[in-house]
Amino acid sequence: MKPRLNPFTAAPAAMGAWREWGQSILRSGLEESLVRLVEIRASQINGCAACLYMHTAEARQQGETEERLYLVDAWRESPLYSDRERAALAWTEALTLISETRAPDDVYEALRAQFSEEEQVKLTLVIVAINGWNRLNVGFRTVHPVGARKGA
Repeated sequence: MKPRLNPFTAAPAAMGAWREWGQSILRSGLEESLVRLVEIRASQINGCAACLYMHTAEARQQGETEERLYLVDAWRESPLYSDRERAALAWTEALTLISETRAPDDVYEALRAQFSEEEQVKLTLVIVAINGWNRLNVGFRTVHPVGARKGA
């Protein structure tokens, strides 16, 4: 894959503001492990290799298990995720695929059962942020680092 352009070089002020906003969302008080799962799930749906590379590495550094990382795509079929994580992952899928799902009421009710109103907003902003990063990286063909972690 060949990168199309570097958005940080092409529009440094805009990208700096975008990065700063995204960092502020990550400091919102939600559990880091939950945020990583949301970032990974949205990035899987969107096919963003750069974000998957980054957020799986971050999750590992923060103590996430390989087993849970491997199974994020099949979270519904695995007992490894809490009810709170399940609600967040379902909300992530609903909003990432919003043109198809229209954010269904049953998914929102599950979210409400696990998250305060303030946390619902914070989680939604995390989902907005990762979907924005996915669109930048997929659209401009950002290539993740290649080297020591290269597969067979």
